[in-house]
Amino acid sequence: MAQKKRKSQSLLNGAMVLAAATILVKIIGILYKIPISNMVGAVGRGCFDSAYNLYIPIYTVSMAGLPVAVSKMVSQQVALGRFRDVKRIFKVAARLFLLTGTVGTVLMLALSYPYALLAKNPEALPAIFAITPSIFFCCVMSIYRGYYNGLRNMTPTAMSEVWEAIGKVIAGLVCAKLSIDYGLSRFEAGATVYGQTVTSEAEAMSAIYPYAAAAAAIGVTVGTVVGMIYMMILYRVKGDGITREELVNSPKPLEGSAIAKTLMSIAIPVVASSLVFSVTNLIDSITVQNRLDTMILNNLPFIHSLYGDQLAASQILDEDISKYLYGAYTMSLDFKNLIPSITMTLGVSAIPALSAAWAVKDKRVLKVSVESVLRVTLMISLPAGIGMGVLATPILDMMYQTGKSASAISVAAPIMAAYGYTIFLISLSQPMTNMLQALGRPGVPLRSLTIGAVAKVICNYIFIGIPKINISGAVIGTVVCYSIIVIYNYIALVRTTKVRVNLISVFVKPLICSALCGVAAYTSYGLFSNILPDLSRGSLSLTNIIATCIAIVFAVLVYGISMLLIGGIVKDDVVMLPKGEKIAKLLAKYGFIE
Repeated sequence: MAQKKRKSQSLLNGAMVLAAATILVKIIGILYKIPISNMVGAVGRGCFDSAYNLYIPIYTVSMAGLPVAVSKMVSQQVALGRFRDVKRIFKVAARLFLLTGTVGTVLMLALSYPYALLAKNPEALPAIFAITPSIFFCCVMSIYRGYYNGLRNMTPTAMSEVWEAIGKVIAGLVCAKLSIDYGLSRFEAGATVYGQTVTSEAEAMSAIYPYAAAAAAIGVTVGTVVGMIYMMILYRVKGDGITREELVNSPKPLEGSAIAKTLMSIAIPVVASSLVFSVTNLIDSITVQNRLDTMILNNLPFIHSLYGDQLAASQILDEDISKYLYGAYTMSLDFKNLIPSITMTLGVSAIPALSAAWAVKDKRVLKVSVESVLRVTLMISLPAGIGMGVLATPILDMMYQTGKSASAISVAAPIMAAYGYTIFLISLSQPMTNMLQALGRPGVPLRSLTIGAVAKVICNYIFIGIPKINISGAVIGTVVCYSIIVIYNYIALVRTTKVRVNLISVFVKPLICSALCGVAAYTSYGLFSNILPDLSRGSLSLTNIIATCIAIVFAVLVYGISMLLIGGIVKDDVVMLPKGEKIAKLLAKYGFIE
């Protein structure tokens, strides 16, 4: 009976905690990436993101599967009342995390130089070296994150993400500013700039960019240290909430070796799925940059005719054009990754909820959980994505107009718009993957990711090689990849759970209201950008900022009202929210839910 009295967060309650933290982290991230981009320009962003693309697959190999495995095992054992097993899982996982963190750090150092040569971007090496130690610290931090998630307590993970982001932004901005100031002071004194002899400011900035990107990457490492320290202190002070009575009443735990085998049996397929995804991104980064570099080399006059004004405005050397276009592409990725990072919290929160329901064969909870995750994911990603597509240029103007990346806005805006209209596919992929992992079907995402990855690489090669399409070809590959993943995973999810998904409630109603949301954003921005007086301050347009903010508010209001009027809010979702019963009664009183 003890386990029935335990307090735990519901699926959506836990997801809301993580989502709130994610939104705050993204806001803090804006205070990091936008000033960084404005300081180091599109070329520096290209170096930073190139390093990050190597970091992600190594990070995935080191730790992606173990947090999921720990969360799943802990939630199952809690549901069964085996609390001594829960404690032993933590100890076994800690040893595994320390080992994988060490191996991952060494592996990234070993691969850094070959990767830089393959990507034709040796300037990314300083950033790679700066970000490498964070792999070990992330692994240590994730010992605690996976454990608390399995206990259905997402708050520690959420808070550690916030502290990690704060550490990253402060250290990254300070280090980047110091590195740029140092380089420019060397140029003004007539000395070499980071070991290079330069004769103009354009050449000086070209020498500075790689080291400014490395300085920004130092912020990532510092942030992981801060997050790790927070989790270690929290665990030591607060513990895990498991009582002595629960431990005494628990059966004898499994041997450590048996737990380790079970953890690895869960983790390895998850790692394989995540690895395919991350390696795809790595291959994507290499093929995009290589294909772009070759295409530009063979079509330089045509590229100058397409982007001559932008290249001239930023004083981009011919040898830096591919890095410039790739950097412009990654500017759009800041916003493309924002929405999925929020909906991903639904998948993370679903792992313990679905694992527990699967362990005790609760079919009703399975149905409610699956439909809630899919519906809420689309309720967030459809309107946000359409709004992002409609307001792509105004949003980028608002963020980057005053910095060194201003000239790249016209390159990034069409890419950002294309991602916006299709972002629901990317947003669905991770929650579906997490649900299949919780249901013991990790092989399904592995297969879908593999097929999608092959399609992505083929599309990259074909479309980026067309001069008129160039960097925009990367978007086509991404959309094809995620379309395959979502369709494949959805079929498997429905077959596994035997859940008949109500597509009208899950997809059609959010889509209709999202279309209205997009119309509201487009028309209100057009209206207010024309009737408001010119409030420019140098290159910064306050009129654009005000009109964009008004358009977002109008879009949110139209979406919220239309969802209530069309009956798009479902009682099961509302009940799982904090104070959900009271909210549900209030909505039912006015006829908005049944």
